[in-house]
Amino acid sequence: MGDDGPADDRYRIDGFAFLGRTFEEYRRMFDLDPDRLAGERVLDCPGGACSFAAEAAARGAEAVAVDPLYGPTPDDLAARCARDVERAVAALDGVEHLYDWEFYGDAGSLESYRRAAAKRFLADYESTPDRYVRAGLPDLPFADGSFDLVLSAHLLFLYDDRLDHEFHRAALCELARVAADELRVFPLVGFDAERYGRLDDLRRALGAAGYASAVREVPFEVQRGATEMLVVRR
Repeated sequence: MGDDGPADDRYRIDGFAFLGRTFEEYRRMFDLDPDRLAGERVLDCPGGACSFAAEAAARGAEAVAVDPLYGPTPDDLAARCARDVERAVAALDGVEHLYDWEFYGDAGSLESYRRAAAKRFLADYESTPDRYVRAGLPDLPFADGSFDLVLSAHLLFLYDDRLDHEFHRAALCELARVAADELRVFPLVGFDAERYGRLDDLRRALGAAGYASAVREVPFEVQRGATEMLVVRR
């Protein structure tokens, strides 16, 4: 490939992308049963521009999303969403081989999912602002066991090149603290599609704090080999 050298082995994006994923993506990557959400207290952390909280609430869940970027006006967040979708899709150039395209088909379809999720999120963010709490890991403003189910996607492990091991330990313990029943974390790999190297250390730390953990397969693969989630229970 000329002066550019061989294909890269890592997806690269500056900072932390404020992106959205749809309910259907959440259903697959967390292996959720939508029929069991009604009446459940559910936390999405970090929520980003995902439509999960809005769509879970429409299915009868008491859903809350948390993200440190919540707080600006809907118009300001819409501008942020649009910018981050553009740069996230552009960053796929040259690293398409790291992904399995069976679900999305191609980068254009993936972009459509991101924009659809953001549109649904922004409408709910404007109409139901109390559902969206400005806060960030590893400190959440909730009492112990505030939620039946806690979901955490595309932060822990994925950004392992900029979030250190102590952050991962503290964040997992905090997410587990606010989960009365179960915490699910996806994916377990970084942007290089390699599983987090100290996952066993984290599981031992969770065990010492009184939590049981397991790694479970999910019916979803986008990053090649990223087909597992971490499940943590009291």
